[in-house]
Amino acid sequence: MKKLTGIGALGISAGASALAWGFAQRDNFHLREYELPLLEPGVLRGRDEFRILHVSDLHMIPGQRKKVEFVSGLDTLEPDLVVNTGDNLSDKGGVPWVIDALGPLLNRPGAFVFGTNDYWAPRPVNPAKYLTGAKREPSYEDLPWEGMRAAFIERGWRDATHQRLEFKASDVRLALTGVDDPHHELDDYSRVAGAPNVDADLSIGLLHAPYRRVLDAFEADGYQLALAGHTHGGQICLPGGRAIVTNADIDRERASGLHPYGRMWMEVSNGLGQSKYAPVRLFCPPSATLLRVVEKR
Repeated sequence: MKKLTGIGALGISAGASALAWGFAQRDNFHLREYELPLLEPGVLRGRDEFRILHVSDLHMIPGQRKKVEFVSGLDTLEPDLVVNTGDNLSDKGGVPWVIDALGPLLNRPGAFVFGTNDYWAPRPVNPAKYLTGAKREPSYEDLPWEGMRAAFIERGWRDATHQRLEFKASDVRLALTGVDDPHHELDDYSRVAGAPNVDADLSIGLLHAPYRRVLDAFEADGYQLALAGHTHGGQICLPGGRAIVTNADIDRERASGLHPYGRMWMEVSNGLGQSKYAPVRLFCPPSATLLRVVEKR
C-alpha cells in the first residue's frame, strides 16, 4: 500500500507539473515559415517571393497583452497578403483586443473566414471528452462578430465566406474562395463551386476547420493551396508535437503544418490561442505561419 501510495503521489505530481508547463506554454508564441514554389516564372517581376501571413484561432479574451504584442509585431514581416481563418474570440469583450492585435496588419491586403467561436462563445469542456475527439454542441451564446466583421471590412480586408474573390496584391493576381465553418456544417460549397479563374497567378481555398469534404472539393476544382486552422495542432500533444486528436476528420499526421493534399498543398495553422476553458498547450506552442511563395524552378 505504501508503494502504491507513493506511485500515486508521483503521478499526481507529474500531472500537476505537466499542467503548469502547459499553462505557461500558452504565451510561448512561434512563427512557422515555409517556402512554396507555386508561381509561374516571371510573375514576381524580379522579386524574391510573395509573402502570405496566416493567422488563426486567436480565441482572444481581454487582458492577453502578450498575444496582442506578438500578433501586432508580425507586421514587421511585411506580408503581401494576410489570411485569417477564424475563431478570433473566446469572450464577449474580446473584439477590441482582436482589433488591437491585428491593427497594423489590417492596413495590408487581407481576407478572412470565420469559425464557430466567432459566432458563439465557448463553453466549459470535460478534458477527457476533448481527447476522445467527440464533437461538442455550440453554446449558441452570441458573440459580437458582426462588429468585428465590420471593422475588418472597413479597414480593407475581404470577407471570403461563400465568396469567390479576385484581386491583386503586390501585382500578383489572386483567386481566393472561402466557405463558412465546416465543423458545424455551416459550409455550402455549392455556392462557390468551380475552378478558379485561369488568369489568376495564385489560387487559394479558405476554411476554418480542415474537413475532407471541403478540401476534396478545393483540390478537385484545381486550387493550388488551402489554408485552415481549428485543430490547435492537437493542443494537448505527445512529445514531438504528435497530435492525439484533430477535432476534425483530417488525419493526425496533418493536424498542423504544410502538407500535400492530392495535387494541392494544405497548411493547417495550430493557432495562436485556445478556449478560455482549456488554457493549456502541451508540446504544441501557439504559432502563426509565414508562407514564402516563390516561382517554380
